[in-house]
Amino acid sequence: MKKSLVISVSMVCLVLLAGAFCAVSAAEKVRGVTDTEIIIGQWGPQTGPAALWGAVARGSGVYFDMINEEGGINGRKIKYVLRDDAYQPAKTKAIAKEFVEDIGVFGVACGVGTSPGMAVRDYLMENKVPWVGPATGSRHWTEPFQKYLFALYPRYTDEAYVLTQYATEKLNLKKIGFFYQNDDYGKEGLEGAKKYLDKKGIKLAAEVPVEVTDTDLKSHALKLKESGADAVILWVLPKHAATILGQAKAAGFQPQWIASSTLSDAPLMYKLTKGLWEGVIYANFLDMDNPKVKKYLEAQKKFAANEQNTGVFFIAGFMFVEPMVEGLRRAGKDLNPDTFVKAMETIQHWNDWIGHDCTFTPQDHQGMKSVFLSKCGPQGQALKISDWLTYPEGK
Repeated sequence: MKKSLVISVSMVCLVLLAGAFCAVSAAEKVRGVTDTEIIIGQWGPQTGPAALWGAVARGSGVYFDMINEEGGINGRKIKYVLRDDAYQPAKTKAIAKEFVEDIGVFGVACGVGTSPGMAVRDYLMENKVPWVGPATGSRHWTEPFQKYLFALYPRYTDEAYVLTQYATEKLNLKKIGFFYQNDDYGKEGLEGAKKYLDKKGIKLAAEVPVEVTDTDLKSHALKLKESGADAVILWVLPKHAATILGQAKAAGFQPQWIASSTLSDAPLMYKLTKGLWEGVIYANFLDMDNPKVKKYLEAQKKFAANEQNTGVFFIAGFMFVEPMVEGLRRAGKDLNPDTFVKAMETIQHWNDWIGHDCTFTPQDHQGMKSVFLSKCGPQGQALKISDWLTYPEGK
């Protein structure tokens, strides 16, 4: 009897121990996280029409290399996986699936493009994949609220509002044309410009869309010229911005060009346009004069010595993941998607980075809400012409 009792008690203990072990194992098993590494993925256009923006993803990679060399995060190193989606949403979908189902990433960093990002947003959120710093200012990252998504890029609608306000109130330009990419990226910029002008009872002089695949922009330039616009706001790819300036000049049309922050690499755009970018006013959201930029460029020389594009787009790749690394640090050793979210939401008015006033709350995951304006100088240099400007309702 006693022997049977001992055996029964032993069996119960074994079952309980086994259950406890399984529970601990399940709790410890977090996709993309081990005792020694955290797997982070990013897509970015290394080829295709938006290839110049592909420098963002390469910048992020150098930042992670630098963090790893400094000891990593809470005893873990970042394993970074970069894939080229060529700015094609169908490819972005395939990459996101690979990240989650094959590689098993913990989170996603940046990712250029509104349409590519929207192609995978819901899939990433359903699979509880933290996504930080989409390299696009779409409001779709925060509207509706997404628990695992943290946006940094100021919203295009807000940015366009501020640019249009500056053109009319500071430059006294009243006939505004808008040249935009015919998708969510361009349309959100258009919406922001209209929102400001509607308040003033002013209509756009012209709204001229362009498709990603368009190469001949003569008719687009002619429409802008015929509108009589004294300023034209650009919300397009770098190649389309360069082409429209060339076609406009050939047509004898030289308005005040004003550009989105997506075209904020003045030296690069000056070179791409063979000097036509001189005088262009544009928005920006990262401070290239920040002392950290010098450190980041030193890291580039060490980890990516062959990198050709080390301007704003490349450095933006650092900026978009700085808060991500801060959140990983704050989450501590017990890292999972939910502890990471809670840690990110403790970042309040954080300025230990090259952006401005990063703030997340449990109700609002739009981290930056300000831009400053610059003007391209005669040698392609960036000349700052304003302090930080905030969309009125974003304060």
